[in-house]
Amino acid sequence: MTRITLINPNTSRATTVMMTEIARKYLPENFSVEGVTATRGVSMILNGEELAASAGGVVEMGLAAEEFSDGLIVSAFGDPGLERLKALSGLPVIGICEASMYEASAGGRRFGIATVTPDLVASFAAKAETLGLAHLFTGTRLTSGDPLVLASDPARLHAALEIAVRECLERDGAEAVIIGGGPLGQAADDLQRALSSPVIAPIRSAVELLLSRIAHPLEAGSRAN
Repeated sequence: MTRITLINPNTSRATTVMMTEIARKYLPENFSVEGVTATRGVSMILNGEELAASAGGVVEMGLAAEEFSDGLIVSAFGDPGLERLKALSGLPVIGICEASMYEASAGGRRFGIATVTPDLVASFAAKAETLGLAHLFTGTRLTSGDPLVLASDPARLHAALEIAVRECLERDGAEAVIIGGGPLGQAADDLQRALSSPVIAPIRSAVELLLSRIAHPLEAGSRAN
């Protein structure tokens, strides 16, 4: 059995369960996934300060999981602690933001992000720049309303994100849209099925990229870990 650990940098165990269940749907039968939850921080990362503060816990959880894991997923959209964990861990490590940007931009496709967190928008653009994808990134469209309230109401969240996805496609010229947020995982999966345009669900992207890295570790040299 090949074992995957999904790291939730937020403190919400319910979010960990939801994200782990999504990851499990995309794993082959001979793979298992276990979620681990941050013991300090916030229930939902909403700004750059909280994102940065969660990085240390991500590294700690990742290193603690090494002895019983074959691969790690950092399941917060800002990929906190990802590069440090990659440098310290002997395992393949994937962040849901990097994985979704790689998928969304495949073949030179223009992509945008639909999300609920206005105070993280700058970090998304910085990530696209770091990955060499800024020329394909059309920007971020935001939902209206309080992110925590939306996240607690699946129907409202789905409707608000669908509006933001359509704005990315129709106003910004995106050819694919990423749903930006680990706690938005179920909405991302639902929208991916509901809309005809490409909607990228980051947890699925991360699972698929991690599977490829585990199967072909020597081919990952062009992208760190």
